[in-house]
Amino acid sequence: MGETGQVAGVLLAAGGGSRMGTPKALVEFAGERLADRGVRLLAEGGCRPVVVVEGAAEISTAEIGVEGVMTVHNPDWESGMGSSLQVGLRSLPGTAHGAVIALVDQPLVRPAAVRRLIEAFRCGATVAVATYGSAPRNPVLIARGHFTEVAALAAGDVGARLFLRAHPELVVKVPCDDAGDPADIDTSERRSGRRAPSGNGRPRSRMTGRMARRATSPRRLLEAQADFSISEVGG
Repeated sequence: MGETGQVAGVLLAAGGGSRMGTPKALVEFAGERLADRGVRLLAEGGCRPVVVVEGAAEISTAEIGVEGVMTVHNPDWESGMGSSLQVGLRSLPGTAHGAVIALVDQPLVRPAAVRRLIEAFRCGATVAVATYGSAPRNPVLIARGHFTEVAALAAGDVGARLFLRAHPELVVKVPCDDAGDPADIDTSERRSGRRAPSGNGRPRSRMTGRMARRATSPRRLLEAQADFSISEVGG
């Protein structure tokens, strides 16, 4: 029997964006701040409330037009994603039986991915991970029963990664190939379509001018990342 309680959303948006020269949350993508897109992703996917973890920059959510959004500040944001995840999980109300965790720098993920994770939760999953091309990425859903351990293992730039590695038997993979693209925006070069190095040292493919113009086409705007492992999930 699955869970029927409320599922909250946690948007990790505290980073300073050192490689971009500005906090990612405030960067505009297709005419909208990444923070705003992240809030809409979670809200339209069915999360209530949505918690935005800020740090390097103050994030106002008043003009987004989404109800049930709250902002919490991570005073230790410079330590990395782990502390932001801790702050986000600990700020959730007791009515939240689970939480979908999303990253602010993945603007091509669509609400359908969040809805599928929540459906998996309703069907009994306590940990659900969105996959693309069979590779686990983000967002990730964690049931309340795991919050304490997830927070305890989060440190530095590691979010839920260590928890997921420690409990592979809990992970339910949810295919989201047709629900967006998990490609992230790490540098201003990637935003403008110039070549930027990937995390594994291989260059990413260059976007053509036509691709850059088609801002509403997720698959053509940013190249899909490949060869991911569980290490990239949840930070």
